[in-house]
Amino acid sequence: MAKDMTLLWGSGSPPCWRIQIALEEKKLQGYNQTLLSFMKGEHKSKQVMDMNPRGQLPAFKHKDYVLNESYAACLYLENQFGGQGEKLVPECPAEQAMMYQRMFEGLTLNQKMAEVIYYEWKVPEGERHDSAVKRNREALTAEVKLWEGYLSKGPGPFLAGKTFSLADVTVYPSIAYLFRFQLCEERYPKLAAYYHSLKERPSIKTSWPPTWLETPDETGKLKDI
Repeated sequence: MAKDMTLLWGSGSPPCWRIQIALEEKKLQGYNQTLLSFMKGEHKSKQVMDMNPRGQLPAFKHKDYVLNESYAACLYLENQFGGQGEKLVPECPAEQAMMYQRMFEGLTLNQKMAEVIYYEWKVPEGERHDSAVKRNREALTAEVKLWEGYLSKGPGPFLAGKTFSLADVTVYPSIAYLFRFQLCEERYPKLAAYYHSLKERPSIKTSWPPTWLETPDETGKLKDI
């Protein structure tokens, strides 16, 4: 069934990882996949551009259906293979509403995280604007505090309640990325507990970014958040 699926992906990319987790949860192993290097610019190759004209990863295809947006692909996989593997949309209306809310809030978390990490990564130190650095870091701090509060209030242990759902599939990679860049676990104990509790989940452990296994955590860019 998964042999008619193709995924082009890059290691450590939260959008790529979301689709990998969803595929594992839906028991869709055996799909065609190619690991590409961002550092070598392989995400701009013809192979990628033919599937995703934006020149971005992931590039995902099922039969003739192309879904390059990770949220769209995850929703599609759950809708098409709902009776297979783990059910990723709760039956309870309250949990379902929270699932969708947390899913799409996760995009804001990812954006604010990227504004800190990539601004300081790509802009030479001498060319950075102190006001931009301060603004980005304050915005990310407020966002992380918000998620710490969500997990503190429950009804946990997952983002949308008592069951693992698409909210976890889509948001966990961003939370893992925060700790990859050494977000302080003592300052955010609920987020840290959530992060560690899911590290051994088979779908997450199996799809853990290979570059993260090969190299230690990044320098502490987020330790003061």
